[in-house]
Amino acid sequence: EAVRTGRRAGIKTVMITGDHLQTAKAIAKDLGILRKGDFAISGDDLEKITDKELERNIMKYSVFARVSPEHKVRIVKAFRNAGQVVAMTGDGVNDAPALKNADIGIAMGKGGTDVAKNAADMILTDDNFVTIVEAVKQGRNIYDNIKKAVHFLIATNIGEIATIFVGLLMGIKSPLLAIQLLWINLVTDSLPAIALGLEKEEEDIMNRLPRNPKKSLFADGLWWKIIIEGAMLGMFTLLAFSIGNKMYGIKVGRTMAFASLGILELVHSFNVKTDKSILKTGLLENKYLVGAFLLGTVLQVIVVIIKPLAEIFDVVPLNAVQWLYTIIISISPLVIMEIQKATNERKEARVVKTAENYCG
Repeated sequence: EAVRTGRRAGIKTVMITGDHLQTAKAIAKDLGILRKGDFAISGDDLEKITDKELERNIMKYSVFARVSPEHKVRIVKAFRNAGQVVAMTGDGVNDAPALKNADIGIAMGKGGTDVAKNAADMILTDDNFVTIVEAVKQGRNIYDNIKKAVHFLIATNIGEIATIFVGLLMGIKSPLLAIQLLWINLVTDSLPAIALGLEKEEEDIMNRLPRNPKKSLFADGLWWKIIIEGAMLGMFTLLAFSIGNKMYGIKVGRTMAFASLGILELVHSFNVKTDKSILKTGLLENKYLVGAFLLGTVLQVIVVIIKPLAEIFDVVPLNAVQWLYTIIISISPLVIMEIQKATNERKEARVVKTAENYCG
């Protein structure tokens, strides 16, 4: 099962053993390592192949039998020279050179020698291959969560910059004060970002191909996505300010902009949570994110309605109509992003269906 999961995740499992070729092939077939079209080779035959030839055909090989420590190093180098990221497991003294040459050397914690452990980057405490696949899953989840937190923080900060900058360009008296921006950065930026870092792995996390390690964190259009989302947050904040300023005056306009931007950012954390609709993945799945949203919203409202705090932040109490405008504006990005996600899912479904029909 672990081998199958790895294959779905784009991980090729290779058996390198000192056992006889026929024995190795039989076990590799049972485990699903040696499949139709894959090659198995012995150490004697490996000696007859040049390094260039081995590198050219390395992805076709799944079993290496009767190999020496020198062969192991050669195999690792061939995979790496073919552009692959290589994790190598080993427990003996003779495995140390191969562990050292791999991108990730993994020594056995129970049965491994001290030499192997010292040469490795990681030590597998339970000597179980399944744990390696689970570690890949966890690593992907950590990377995803870092990406989500960075995405959220930059998008919300761009929203704040856009609010001030566009407001100045339009000749609007500053829609937000410095102390209000500091409060928003402290409460509505930090709590959701921490909560996004605690997201559970997505269902399809082990059905994706490995990402290219040379690719930037912001590859595949993430920068543009962040800029557009940040601009959207800024525009909605300015809309709240404009409505309040025009209908009720500068103080109410600033208060509506302050309340809207804070809640906008809290709501936007659910947009960043997943590329799929939150109605499908579960709105309440991450209790930390729900807690951050509720706490942030309560704190934002308290600042507006409690007089001593309102005086510190230079805001005024809002009436029911003004709160209604603020709430509608604050949840608008969620609706817009859900429509966009639904459109993307329909496009992806059409592409998959077309591909299936073509293959059929």
